[in-house]
Amino acid sequence: MTGQRSAEDLNYPPGSLVLLAGLPGAGKSTLLDRLYGLRGDEREPVRAGEVWVIDSRQSRNWWARYLGPIPPRIRTPIVHATHVSRIARALLRGHGVVAHTRGTWPHILYGFAWLARRVGSEVHLILLDVDPQTARAGQLSRGRVVTAAGFARHCRRWRVLVGRARSGALPPAAGVVVLDRPASDLLRAIRFDGDEVTDTETS
Repeated sequence: MTGQRSAEDLNYPPGSLVLLAGLPGAGKSTLLDRLYGLRGDEREPVRAGEVWVIDSRQSRNWWARYLGPIPPRIRTPIVHATHVSRIARALLRGHGVVAHTRGTWPHILYGFAWLARRVGSEVHLILLDVDPQTARAGQLSRGRVVTAAGFARHCRRWRVLVGRARSGALPPAAGVVVLDRPASDLLRAIRFDGDEVTDTETS
């Protein structure tokens, strides 16, 4: 992979799906808020020019009025299915998409890559690589804490994913950028202007 100290401006081909992945609490939603001016109370995907910005909070907020006291073990799969379907619909319509994803679930990546190929598009990854302690603190600050056992599983899968990314072997993504916390703080824009990002490591 090509090393660089910062990635202030990431550029992708028009119509690409850019998945923003990381441990729970890594700062994915915070980054989308900063780049696209999201408030966190949106119920639908947000259009930014020709790009749709899709955060899982949007699906969570949409379902909140209906699901109410339903236990998380039932509510979470419903919210996640809604989030995935929104990403798929935007991609099928030919839009560029920047989306929050559960980065430690590889089958999600393979599913989106298959869908992207069907519409002549590509999937790119931005991996927010923070240490587990920082991610845990992020969970506490947002008021949604993953169980210890669940978080341990996320961490194990994340180490494998990032290890593969750093070695340059992360199919089926067309490209991957690994950002540590300082590098993600420097990121100012995700653009879709036709220039493809070279695989990049910034930690």
